[in-house]
Amino acid sequence: MKVIGLTGGIASGKSTIGRRLESLGAIRIDADQLARDAVAPGSPGLARVVSRFGADRVLDERGELDRAALGAIVFEDPEALAALNQIVHPEVRRLYERALADASAQSGDAVVVYEIPLLVEAAREMEFDLVVVADAPADLRVERLVELRGMAETDARSRIANQASDAERRAAADVLIDTSESEAHTLAQVDALWARLVGE
Repeated sequence: MKVIGLTGGIASGKSTIGRRLESLGAIRIDADQLARDAVAPGSPGLARVVSRFGADRVLDERGELDRAALGAIVFEDPEALAALNQIVHPEVRRLYERALADASAQSGDAVVVYEIPLLVEAAREMEFDLVVVADAPADLRVERLVELRGMAETDARSRIANQASDAERRAAADVLIDTSESEAHTLAQVDALWARLVGE
């Protein structure tokens, strides 16, 4: 089994890369989805979040996590954010390891792609056979966030500034996929990477 870490800054095109690899035969694991699953209704993660922050502060009327309310609490309070991370990160790691075990059970020759936005910031201790970075200039990513997601430019620049720098991600990369041109250009690079992966 080969495990590929796929990362990139916000609006860098990593999901386009991940979807293409999945369509070619990779097993795709999405860290953002795992983070949602970690605090889903009925999960141990949600129970711990509620215990730490209070049901009246972080649950909506359906008993689900109110992400906006929780965000308002933790982003004003570094200690609260650290407490939340101590709950969610181990749970995400557990779900990831379970997904890896499932992939291995499906096929010993599986290629697993773990799409993880914060690979450089939060996952230095993780082992990957290859790290793939979706690479596009910050100004282009700002443009995408404004045009495609309706984000204010100042918010877009703030989100980018709060992530690892392009230089840090490039330093972690075994393979850079240039996503600054057309989607066809991006996909051609992904196809070449896949051919290399399955040919090794």
